[in-house]
Amino acid sequence: MEDKLIEILSGFRYPVMLQGSLSENEDYPPHFFTFWNNDSASDSFYDNKDHSLVCEYDVNFYSSDPELVYTRLREAIEELKKQGFIVSGDGYSVASDEPTHDGRGVHVIYRKN
Repeated sequence: MEDKLIEILSGFRYPVMLQGSLSENEDYPPHFFTFWNNDSASDSFYDNKDHSLVCEYDVNFYSSDPELVYTRLREAIEELKKQGFIVSGDGYSVASDEPTHDGRGVHVIYRKN
C-alpha cells in the first residue's frame, strides 16, 4: 500500500519520504511530504482466514510557506479520498525540526480486501 500512497503524493511534484529519514546534515527541501506506517492489521476473519488488510498511515506536508501547508495538504486529502483512502478531518499541526518550516498532517487508512 505504501507504493500507492507514494504514487498519489508524488503526483503533487514534491519529494515524498519516510518520516524522519532526512539525515542531520541534509537541508529540508522547500516543500515535501512524509509518511509513516502506524499499523498494518489483518481483518475480516472467517473460514479461519483473514480476508482484508487495514493499513494506517500518518501523512505530513512540510513547507517554508505557511499558507501552502494548509492548501496542499487539503488537496492531498481530496486526492487520497478519490483513490480509496479513508481520511477523517482536515488535519492537525505537526512539529518541524526547522524554524523555517511549518508542518501539517492527517491520519489515513486504506483497507485492502
